[in-house]
Amino acid sequence: MKRSLHRKAPCARREIGVGDFKFGPREKRYLRQVIASNRISYGPFSRRFEAAFAKAHSCRHAVFCNSGTSALHIALAALKEAHGWADGDEVLVPSVTFVATANIVHHNRMVPVFVDVDSRTYNMDPSLIESRMTPRTRAIIPVHLMGLPADMDPIMSTAKVHNLSVIEDACEAPFASYGGRKVGSMGDIGCFSTYVAHFIVTGVGGLATTNDPDLAVRLRSLMNHGRDSIYLSIDDDDAAAGGKLHEIVAKRFRFVSMGHSFRCTEFEAAVGLAQLEQTRPIMAARQENARLLAAGLEDLSDVLQLPSQPAGSRHVYMLYPIVLRNEDKRGLVNHLEDRGIETRDIMPLINQPVYRKLHGDLEPRNPVARWLNRSGFYLGCHQYLGKADIRYMIEQIRGYFGRQ
Repeated sequence: MKRSLHRKAPCARREIGVGDFKFGPREKRYLRQVIASNRISYGPFSRRFEAAFAKAHSCRHAVFCNSGTSALHIALAALKEAHGWADGDEVLVPSVTFVATANIVHHNRMVPVFVDVDSRTYNMDPSLIESRMTPRTRAIIPVHLMGLPADMDPIMSTAKVHNLSVIEDACEAPFASYGGRKVGSMGDIGCFSTYVAHFIVTGVGGLATTNDPDLAVRLRSLMNHGRDSIYLSIDDDDAAAGGKLHEIVAKRFRFVSMGHSFRCTEFEAAVGLAQLEQTRPIMAARQENARLLAAGLEDLSDVLQLPSQPAGSRHVYMLYPIVLRNEDKRGLVNHLEDRGIETRDIMPLINQPVYRKLHGDLEPRNPVARWLNRSGFYLGCHQYLGKADIRYMIEQIRGYFGRQ
């Protein structure tokens, strides 16, 4: 398709990022309280943040660690340890997701097996799961990509039939729901990210949620060097005396698993709690921005595929994906970047150099992933965007296609 507009000089740059963060009064107040307390390590704010986050996701437990990647890492490690899985056992992951989802499988000395995604939702296609299973399959990691829940009923049904564990990668979809159930509450463990530009921001950080108290203990131990659960916090001996105190003292440096240092501080927890208490306006702003983008671009449906929201699912629009139906994305992406609108590819994974080296060319077996790798990207949809920003984004996309 010939577009003379491509050759026009870019207009004045307007910096619109895919994400942002601004300290508000509540975040600053809570941070001042942390400083006044002189408590930096795991403490009151961390406990409050974990409890509130777990409740918001209909879970009994939440464990706050230093990233969503770390949450995924210890989730798989905890299940591998609990079930006695062997090195080389397999985990099903979608062929379109952030690279960390597959990396943590390798880091746990297991093997990721890729399942292609649905062409409308970009989430794992449940109808393909059984075709990718082998006698060594142990778990499934469905990803709630860009704020939209995966199709969990058939995934959970297949997992139950084949006795597979399920880790929900909800790093991009806190507070999203599927069939009235919160993401992170349907599988054995749910994992979330609170990295900069995510829905809830702590700077760095992540959480693992579960309704299984034994898994919660394992998760907390694994993020704390694999330490004996009798002493996972400096507060754990505060009320102890006599024989109990002596037992704790004897086991303070007892390690029962090969763990990691994935802990976070009270500073991140304070910011996270402040953000968590403002979930409703954050979600409302993101959904309104998504509505405005959809309305402004709906007549481009012959050339663009915009986000879908299946019945019964609540999309929280951490990001706004756009896919060109029949052409490479680079022309449009470069057009937007030249005009100060930041973009990102839609989570390319199987085409990345390291995964080609490890697994060969997987794209022929994953045609939807191949299409998204070639033609899909996303824009920001965050709460700091104003209506003028959204109008500008729409104008620049429409201008590219010559539809003013």
